[in-house]
Amino acid sequence: MHPLARRALALLVVVPLLAVSVVVSDHRFAAPPGPASDAPVAMVAMGDSTMSGEGAGDYEAGTNGENGDWCHRSVNATINRTVVAGVDKTFNLSCSGANSEQVGLTDKFQNTEQSQAKRLAAIARVNRVTVIVVAVGANDDPRFSDVLNRCVQAWFERKSDCTSTLSDDWRGRVDRMVPKVEKALRDIRQVMDDEGYTDRSYSLVVQSYASPVAPGVPGDLQNLAGCPLRTGDMAWVRDVGVGELAKGISTAARRVDARYLDLTQAGAKHEACTGGANPDSEWFTRLSVDFDGLRDETRASHALQESFHPNAEGHEQVGRCLTDFLGGSARTASCVDDGTGNLKAVSSSD
Repeated sequence: MHPLARRALALLVVVPLLAVSVVVSDHRFAAPPGPASDAPVAMVAMGDSTMSGEGAGDYEAGTNGENGDWCHRSVNATINRTVVAGVDKTFNLSCSGANSEQVGLTDKFQNTEQSQAKRLAAIARVNRVTVIVVAVGANDDPRFSDVLNRCVQAWFERKSDCTSTLSDDWRGRVDRMVPKVEKALRDIRQVMDDEGYTDRSYSLVVQSYASPVAPGVPGDLQNLAGCPLRTGDMAWVRDVGVGELAKGISTAARRVDARYLDLTQAGAKHEACTGGANPDSEWFTRLSVDFDGLRDETRASHALQESFHPNAEGHEQVGRCLTDFLGGSARTASCVDDGTGNLKAVSSSD
C-alpha cells in the first residue's frame, strides 16, 4: 500500500477513537452503588425487644419514653456484647414491640421511628455492613407478650391455665407469622441489593427466642414477688410455645437463605425466678414494676414493659453465643451450655 494511503487509513481509525475519548471524558459513568472502599465496617441489629435490650437497663437517650419513643435500646443489648473481627461500628435499629412490618419496608412509624429497613439503607450506604442480626416474629400473630400477660391474669383469677386455650391455635398463629417474617427478611435483602451488596458480601442471621420462664419456681416466688404464673403455663411456654415459634422462624430464615441461631435452650436453668434466693443466677427479669412510672400518666402503661425479658447477664450470654456463631461457618446452630455455665454455639452438624 502506498505510504499516503496508509497514513489516510490511520487517520480514519484514530479520529473516531479520539472522538469517543472526548465523549467519555465529558460524560463520566455513574459511580457503582455501595460504600466507599475505605468505609467503616459495620454490624447491624434489627428486630424487637429481644434485640433492642429490653430488660437490660441503661437505655440509650431518646428511647426510654422521651417524646413517645419506648424502643428501650440498651447499651447492654446482645449486639453490643457481640465481637466480630474487623467490625468498626455497631448499630442497633431494634425497637421493643416491633413486628415484621416495622422491621421491613413500610411508611408506617413505630414508637415515633421510621421503618428499620429504611434506616438500614442509610447505614449501608456509608458503612460496609458485613453482619445483620434479626430477631422478629413474636409480636406478629403469636403476640407472645400478650400470652404472658394473659397468664399473669389467669394466676390472679385462680382459673385454669391460660395456655390451655392456646394449644389448638398456637401452630396456626405461628404459621400465619412465617410469611410476614419472610417478607421482612426479603425487604432487608432488597435494601442491601439496592445499595450494591451481593448476598455473599454480608451475613444475614436470624435468631429465635429463649423461654423466660420454666416450672420449678419456688412457691414463695410464684406470686407478685417474682413470677405470678401457674406451673402449667410456665411448662407450656418452655416446652411448646418457644419451640413452635422457633420452627416457624427457622422456616422463614431458610426461605431467604439466612443463617439461623436457635435460642430455645439458651436460658435453661437460668429462667426468671428459678434461682430462688439467688437471683444473680437468672438471665431473665422477674415481674418488674416501674413504680415511679406508675405515678406518671404518660409512662404508666409501660410500667411493666421490662418484665420477663433477658437481663444484662442474659444479653451478655447470648452475645457470647452469637460471637461464637459468627466466628464459624455453620449455617444453623443452637446456643447451649458449654459445661462451664456459659453459652456456646453448637452447629446442627455437631
